[in-house]
Amino acid sequence: MKELLKEKAAIIDRALDAYLPPRDNLQSVIYDAMRYSLFAGGKRLRPILMLETAKMCGGAENEVLPFACAMEMIHTYSLIHDDLPAMDNDDLRRGKPTNHIKYGEAVAILAGDALLNKAFEIVSEYGGKNPARAMKAVSILAKSSGTEGMIGGQIVDMESEGKEITRDTLEYLHSLKTGAIIRSSCVIGAVVSDADEALVSAADEFARNLGIAFQIRDDILDVTGDEAELGKPIGSDARENKNTYVTLYGLKRAEELSALYSKRAKDALGVFGDKAAFLVKLTDHLTERKN
Repeated sequence: MKELLKEKAAIIDRALDAYLPPRDNLQSVIYDAMRYSLFAGGKRLRPILMLETAKMCGGAENEVLPFACAMEMIHTYSLIHDDLPAMDNDDLRRGKPTNHIKYGEAVAILAGDALLNKAFEIVSEYGGKNPARAMKAVSILAKSSGTEGMIGGQIVDMESEGKEITRDTLEYLHSLKTGAIIRSSCVIGAVVSDADEALVSAADEFARNLGIAFQIRDDILDVTGDEAELGKPIGSDARENKNTYVTLYGLKRAEELSALYSKRAKDALGVFGDKAAFLVKLTDHLTERKN
């Protein structure tokens, strides 16, 4: 699976490189900073989910690829900002100095802003074969990364630090912070591929459960993982007094919940039959990963 994922990530990398060529002008530092984080060794999970959902729904890769690249830019911008001293204050990301350590806080903030703007520049200029579907996908992308999506989840997470929260609140914040753009990746893949409402709903249900399982695994790895393998410091959740599935449920129950949500994700793919084989295997890979 790892080698197959590398092949699929390479497709994304080539497209990202074309969308963000190096520039030799007075603002070249911002392009350098954008590329530094964008090509820092990410797994390309969200764009791969989008492309594979599209494939499962009978869509064409070239139709969804611009949205996949935009999603990766949005994800990367969020990581740059998450790492800032005012947020998680991390020095390492994917085994390399974080953007603000490399370029300074001001450039890092602007690099994140620039990636977000570039993402919407790409999708707003692309109509594809079905402009109406493309505009719907743009709306889904925007909402999932905004105040009722990723940013909203980040705010709830920050507001919850050092406080006791309910399990419902924990699931809510992670369904937005981590889960929202995982869900929209799959939903956009289905929408751009002209899937009917039943299939879009099934893709959404798959991604909703996968997002929770993925986050639980992240929480587990923050306690049990190897720093060299993860490429970032472990134990950061405890240092930041963050609420996680491990702190609320304990390690054993968190493992059980990860398996439960993984099963629910795979069950949601039943309607797709054999076409879902890759996503079923990917779900197992993600919820059993070591990094």
